[in-house]
Amino acid sequence: MEICVVGTGYVGLVAGTCFAETGNDVVCVDVDAKKIERLKGGAIPIFEPELEEMVKRNAEDGRLTFTTDLAEGVRRSRFIFIAVGTPQDEDGRADLQYVLAVANDIGKILNDGDPGPMPKVVVDKSTVPVGTADKVRDAIRARTDKPFHVASNPEFMKEGAAVQDFLKPDRVVVGTDDPGVAELMTSLYKPFVRTGNPIIVMDVRSAEMTKYAANAMLATKISFMNEIADLCETVGADVDMVRRGVGNDRRIGFPFLFPGVGYGGSCFPKDVKALIRTADEYDKPMQIVRAVDDVNTRQKKVLIRKVKDVYGDDLKGRVIAVWGLAFKPQTDDMRDAPSITTIRGVLDAGATVRAADPQALEVAEGIFADEIKDGRVALFHNNYDAVKGAHALVVVTEWNEFRRPNFERVRGLMAEPVIVDGRNIYEPGAMRDAGFRYLCVGRPAVG
Repeated sequence: MEICVVGTGYVGLVAGTCFAETGNDVVCVDVDAKKIERLKGGAIPIFEPELEEMVKRNAEDGRLTFTTDLAEGVRRSRFIFIAVGTPQDEDGRADLQYVLAVANDIGKILNDGDPGPMPKVVVDKSTVPVGTADKVRDAIRARTDKPFHVASNPEFMKEGAAVQDFLKPDRVVVGTDDPGVAELMTSLYKPFVRTGNPIIVMDVRSAEMTKYAANAMLATKISFMNEIADLCETVGADVDMVRRGVGNDRRIGFPFLFPGVGYGGSCFPKDVKALIRTADEYDKPMQIVRAVDDVNTRQKKVLIRKVKDVYGDDLKGRVIAVWGLAFKPQTDDMRDAPSITTIRGVLDAGATVRAADPQALEVAEGIFADEIKDGRVALFHNNYDAVKGAHALVVVTEWNEFRRPNFERVRGLMAEPVIVDGRNIYEPGAMRDAGFRYLCVGRPAVG
């Protein structure tokens, strides 16, 4: 099949590449000419495991191409996937200006040229609020009277595992009221569900709601466990033991029951806020989801509080090492990352920061440009370089290379042997025996 994917961010680039991997002819379109030139040269603008090799292979085989010419992509394709960003507005709404701008352009292209014998299928792949497909349809219809369809096909990919999530999805959700479109979309996705996982066809609005409901549920588990962790510290319980006891209930399960420094990234923070805003617009306030957002905002400050528990509110003269800048492992994404809150919090208290991350340094350079320039933040690829002279090591992201360091070497490099573990990746007893003062989340401090 011929497919056009508009947008080459996480969703668009992964989707387009995976569609090409199953034999489809795919053209990826983006307004960023520099990004398109990099992609044509084999350079991937994001870090995502397996993606670079797959892009190069499909590009070399001619199934995957890149262009800034939306008209070219629209005219040669049966499917047009809209996968542009929907950033958060100041009031929490999802900003649809880029989605609707693409829809407007699609309408003009359809009107000005020969759309071909079969109606185009325009698919909302971006995460969008309920009712967006109607707006997309209206935007296209305002520009042309030629036939087309609009469907919803939300993505359920995890950054760091996006390729495998697309190739082997738990389920595929298709929102459409047209049986012919349902049949086409089912045929497109059949190669990805050969093991029997379902393709679920539903009405468009239900599909749009499914994405927000799924992310809100997962975010709820994280914030719930962080509240439990806070209570565990107060009453003297061990949250890791509690997690094991709760997770073995098959109705609940272990995924997303790990306490820590809160969720970040491109999905949960934005989607939770957008769901809250949508509910408010319909005068159906979501108290639980709002509480989830409030708990997450508070949890992002937990490591700042723990550092101050050791050194007091004034951190002048203190050097704080930070391991992990990306919001989670296997990505360079720092959108709403807890590391940003942590670093800014200790900087505001007078500390300097030495931070390490395997992938996110280039992103961090943009976020902390002023602080790097004035010497308050230094970035390192090597995690041992970051702890030199540090009064405390704060673990924010659980990259594998941080799980089994040489603790004797770490202690020898630090000014004081203090570790604040925001991901509970170390054992308290082992840290005490290694000579550290060790503070974690939801478990008793030692040392």
